[in-house]
Amino acid sequence: MSLSRRQLTGAAIAAVPLPFAAGGKRPGRTLYIAGDSTAAQKYADAAPETGWGMALPFFLRDGMPVANHAVNGRSSKSFVDEGRLEVILGEIRAGDLLLVQFGHNDQKKEDLTRYTEPWSTYQQYLRRYVEGARDRGARPVLATPVERRRFDAAGTALPSHGEYPAAMRALAAAEGVPLLDVQALSLALWQRLGVESTKTYFNWTATEQDNTHFNPPGAIEVARIVARELLRARVLAHRDVRRLDAGVPASWIDWPA
Repeated sequence: MSLSRRQLTGAAIAAVPLPFAAGGKRPGRTLYIAGDSTAAQKYADAAPETGWGMALPFFLRDGMPVANHAVNGRSSKSFVDEGRLEVILGEIRAGDLLLVQFGHNDQKKEDLTRYTEPWSTYQQYLRRYVEGARDRGARPVLATPVERRRFDAAGTALPSHGEYPAAMRALAAAEGVPLLDVQALSLALWQRLGVESTKTYFNWTATEQDNTHFNPPGAIEVARIVARELLRARVLAHRDVRRLDAGVPASWIDWPA
């Protein structure tokens, strides 16, 4: 996920959490997202590319806003080093949730501003999110990185994140943090859909064949996985979620100018 001019522009705008951008009274419990481009808010010049964080509100009850701080191209390290975690920690309050999904860009060994090693620096940076949220009375939640679209010649969906999901699972167990295993569940979904059908969930257009980022249907289904996992892990209660088994039209996705 290299940074294009379009992505850099989107990243700058995405640094403003949408629920509070217009000011006004702060709502009740808020779900914050810290993550990369697979979750991030997209804008009109990026359509139909869609982050799953854009679709997550469709599966949460009214009155539970999502503050999506995910930004294109970030790793667990660069998100912290750029001060983006501090922005969240300056806003988050007791009772809020901090959902953390990184791994795609932590793999970039050629880029020392983003690279982390799974069993050392990756876990060390993730602990900063966990500890920062807990210090403010908020609840941290870890989500393994959503899988890319990768198949072998036999049509078997392949994992692409190396040791990062296992390292996150181990950290979640050690720290007693709820874990949403988005990596395993999305890989299973891509396997069920198969080589051709998965193209309708990723950002495949007439000019682009993107096996990492989603279009509206894909973002909606990944957000559904996240919402189901939030319920399964007892982070949210049944009253906090909706439409888990219902259709969500792609037309509900909006890309702001």
